[in-house]
Parts: sequence; C-alpha cells; structure tokens
Amino acid sequence: MGEQISTHKELEKTILVGLRTPGITHQLLEEYLDELAFLAETAGAIPVKRYTQSLPMPDNKTFVGRGKLDEVLEGVKVYEVDSVIFDDELSPSQLRNLEGLLKVRILDRTNLILDIFAKNAKTAAAKTQVELAQYQYLLPRLTRMWTHLQKQRGGIGMRGPGEKEIETDRRIIRDKITKLKQDLVKIDKQKSTQRKNRGKMVRVALVGYTNVGKSTLMNTLSKSSVLAENKLFATLDTTVRKVVVGNLPFLVADTVGFIRKLPHHLVDSFKSTLDEVREADILVHVVDISHSGFEQQIDIVNKTLQELDKTEKKMIMVFNKIDAFTYTPKDDDDLTPMNQENYSLEDLKNTWMARDLDTVFISAKNKDNLNDFKELIYNEVRTIHTARFPYNDFLYPNISLDDLEVSGEE
Repeated sequence: MGEQISTHKELEKTILVGLRTPGITHQLLEEYLDELAFLAETAGAIPVKRYTQSLPMPDNKTFVGRGKLDEVLEGVKVYEVDSVIFDDELSPSQLRNLEGLLKVRILDRTNLILDIFAKNAKTAAAKTQVELAQYQYLLPRLTRMWTHLQKQRGGIGMRGPGEKEIETDRRIIRDKITKLKQDLVKIDKQKSTQRKNRGKMVRVALVGYTNVGKSTLMNTLSKSSVLAENKLFATLDTTVRKVVVGNLPFLVADTVGFIRKLPHHLVDSFKSTLDEVREADILVHVVDISHSGFEQQIDIVNKTLQELDKTEKKMIMVFNKIDAFTYTPKDDDDLTPMNQENYSLEDLKNTWMARDLDTVFISAKNKDNLNDFKELIYNEVRTIHTARFPYNDFLYPNISLDDLEVSGEE
C-alpha cells in the first residue's frame, strides 16, 4: 500500500507582543495577551511565545524598545515562526520597520480582527462590510503592502483584498472604497425596508462581549440553530428571529460581539449590523460570569453602546455560564481584601449588579434558571407592547412561569 499523503493544513506559528504602559497592570496585560492568543487561534495560528515590555509610551519606530526587539528576533529564529502579532494598532512606519528587521509577516490587533471577520463573513452584506474595512485599513499602508502583494503569500492577515491583484494605486483603492460605500448604502436601504416590514413588533437585541454565549441563548430562546462556537466572532451576520413567549410575539436579534479596541473601521462599516442595536426597544446584555475579566468586559460593552446610541433603552443583564463559574473561598484568618476569585455566586447576586439592574443568572448551555429569564423578558416586552397596542392588553395578561412556553421562527 502506498504512503498516505496528509491533506491536513499545518497551522502557522506566531509570537505575541504586548506593551505595558502606565495604567495597565501586569495581570491586565496578561489578560490582554490571553485574548490576543484566542484571536490568533481563531484565525488559525498557534502562539508559541509571548513577549512583554513596560514603557511610558510605544516606541514610534518599532513599538517596543531595541533590546526587546532583539529578544523577539531571537524568538523568531528559535521557534521558526511565520508571523509576529502586536496587541495594538501599528502605524504604517512601525509595520514597515518591524517587517524589515524581523523578516517575517507582522500583524497588529486590527489586522488580525479584520482577518477573522473576512474568514467568517458569509452574506453579501458582511463580505462588503469587511472588504470596506480592509481597504480603509490598507489605504495608509500601501507602501508597506507592496511587498505582500508582489509575493502573493498566504496566511493570516492575507485574506481579502491582498490576495487578488496588485492594485495598490491609491486612486484605485479610493475608487473601491467609494464603490463599496455605495453598495453599503443600497444594503442599508434593503435592511431598513426589512425592518419596516416587521411592523411595530417589540425588538430585543442581544449584545455583549464576543464569545459570552449570545448565540447559545438565541438558540435556546428561539429554538433555532444559530452558529454557536467557542471562537471569537463566530457570529458575524446579525440574525433576527420571531419569538413567542406565552402568547406574546416579539423579535430577537443576535448581534456581532464587541471587543476591546474594536477597530473603528469595523464600527463604521458595520453600521447596518449595529442598526439592530439602535432600533431595539430592549437590550439584553449577556455577560460571561466565568471570565476573570467580566467586569472590564461589561465596561467595554457599555462604552461601545454609548458611542453607538445615546438614547436610553431598557437594559436586562444576563450573567451567563454559571455552570462554569468557580471561586476560591478565603480562609478566615486571611486578612487580604476580597477579590473576584473569593466571591461566590451568591455574593455576586447581592452586589450592585443584581440590586440596581434587572438581572438574572443563567446557564444558556444547560438551561439553568431560564424560566427566570423568560419571566423577566416577557414582562418587559409586555409593558412596551401594551403601551404600543393598548387595545390588545387583554390578550397578554400576567401569566405564570409554567405558562411561558417558547416558540420561534425566522
């Protein structure tokens, strides 16, 4: 029998580089690099080494200092990596200098996220939005990108515009950006028409940091099959489902997850996706309570929402993944202050989050406490629905948890 030829594509190896500037603790920097590692793995790379440095501000030529750069160069040779990924957006000159010194592909956080979006874009709308964001990122970096386009190399950061032709003339790129913006205007009009055709049904939008379980909750609530994976940005296209809880119909939208330092190119180009957030009557903020940095994730989502929409909306906080939540009880003689690891789930339920907001603690995966969430969402939707259609109030009485059956459709 002849030797079998493996068709498995070998994952590329990469090095991660992060900078600790004033205001960033060592622990926070490690959390940032953990997230960068997750992004790299989602894009199809294996992080084999990470380097960090403390500086008052990034070096304007090479991001990190020359001594640290020498360490990174040594790591590139020892580990034979294909790329080096920096946890911040690099300037065109920094990219050019780093590539010249390290002799491997250089990616920054923005380029990595754009690559994942390109990988996950399925619909014409998402593909157009991603391509626009990629060209906007590419335009100021044309000098540096010449070498990429000439060599036509594959790998992370090379999906999309960089793979097609050597079209790096600024006029051509600007023409493409103009054309893509025109295409998005048409797409926005189509989306707007679709939203108008839904009538005045109450709209609920699931929002939250990426990979917190929004799609799993969507599937559970609407009995649908939205893609739910343990990957960042697995959901890219907004999915809208009609849901009926008890006898009350409303719409639920599963939106793209937010993330720290979400590239402004994406915020601009994904306007039609984010319109589902703007036009929602109720926002359901889903939080992964098992994540060590969930409070920072809450802050990032809240700040992003403020940038998107200044209007006050009803907010429901859903702390998900209680099945994965763990804590370490503190010894009675331990005099150190309490920290997040020492709080039990019951402790968290008694914090400001549970007192000041409509809050539920659930496991969408195991369907724990879902009746509490159904009751809460039913009551909030009913309040808005009966104000909008007062003559139908008798159709939607206060009902018990046992009556809260759910059905859903596209």
